[in-house]
Amino acid sequence: MRPIRYGILSTAQIVPRFVQGIRKSHQGEATAIASRSLTKAKKMATDLAIPKAYGSYEELYQDQEIDIIYVATYNKGHYESAKQVLLHGKHVLVEKPFTLDSKQAVELFELAEKNGCFLMEAQKAVFLPVTMQVKEAIEQQKIGRIQLLQSVTTYPSVDHISWFHSLTAGGGALHGSGSYPIQYMQFLLGQKITEYYGNATAEKGQTDDQANLSLKFQNQVLGNIFISVKVDIPSKMTIYGEKGRIEIPEFWKAREAMIYYNNGKQEKLTADFESEFEFEIDHVNSCLNQGMIESPIMTKEMTLQTVTLVDDLYTQWLKEGQIG
Repeated sequence: MRPIRYGILSTAQIVPRFVQGIRKSHQGEATAIASRSLTKAKKMATDLAIPKAYGSYEELYQDQEIDIIYVATYNKGHYESAKQVLLHGKHVLVEKPFTLDSKQAVELFELAEKNGCFLMEAQKAVFLPVTMQVKEAIEQQKIGRIQLLQSVTTYPSVDHISWFHSLTAGGGALHGSGSYPIQYMQFLLGQKITEYYGNATAEKGQTDDQANLSLKFQNQVLGNIFISVKVDIPSKMTIYGEKGRIEIPEFWKAREAMIYYNNGKQEKLTADFESEFEFEIDHVNSCLNQGMIESPIMTKEMTLQTVTLVDDLYTQWLKEGQIG
C-alpha cells in the first residue's frame, strides 16, 4: 500500500508536532511544506526532513505528488487556503477553527462534494485512545446517566500569537479553543446541541480573553465551557453522572483519565502514545483509502454546527459591546 503524501501549508508552531504525527501514522508521509517565505519553508523542511519546500502556496497546490494538504495558516486564512486546495482537486484537512463564519463553511463542503474531495476539520481530541475508553465507559453507564459535562481550558501566555487579540484575524479565546470542548462533548454523548448562550470578557477594542458557554443537548444533558487566557488553573474535562464522575486532564491530548465512583472506588484509564496527532491522521488515511469525502466521526454536520454556534456568539458579543 503506497504512502499517503501530505503537503503542509504554513510553518506555524503546530507544524512540527503534526509532522511527527504523520510519521507515527501507519501510512502518512510528509512530502512538502509551503510558506509565503521560501527561507522559512526551507528552514522548516530541513529541520523536519521534509523533501520539498515551496515559497508560495500556489506551488504546493499544483504539486501532483501531493494527496492531501494540511492547512495550518492563521485562523482567518483557513477559508481561502482550503478553498484553493479544493479548487485544485486535492483533499484537505483544516485546522481549527474551520472557518470564521457559517457561510464559508457551507461553501467549502459544497465545493468538496462537487470536486469529489475529502474535507475534514482537524480535531485530534476525539480520536485519542483515552477518548474512546471514556466514551465506552459512558455507553456502559459506569457512572450512570450523565447529567453534566464541564470543561475548563486556560492558557495564560498568548504573547507569541501576534494576532490573538484581533477579531478580524480570527483571534480570541473562543476561536482559539472552542472547537475542542464543543465537539468533544458532542462526540462523547452522541448528541447534538439544542440550546446555547455565552458571555465574554475583553479589553477595550479587542476580542475575547475569556469565554463562558452554557449548552443543552438533545437528551437534556447540560454542558459548561470556560476558556481563559487570563488565569492559570488546571485544564480538564469532567463528566458527571448519577453514580460518579470522569475527569480527563488536558483532554485534547490526554494519556489518562480517572473514574471516581460515588462508593469511593476509583478506576484509571490509560493509553500512551508518541504523538497525539497520529490517531487523527490514521483516521484521515483510512477515509482516503475508502474513497470517502467526509469523515463518519468528525462529520460535516458537527463542524457546521460548531462554526455556526461560535459565529453566532461572536456576532452577539460584538453587538452587545462585550468585545471589540
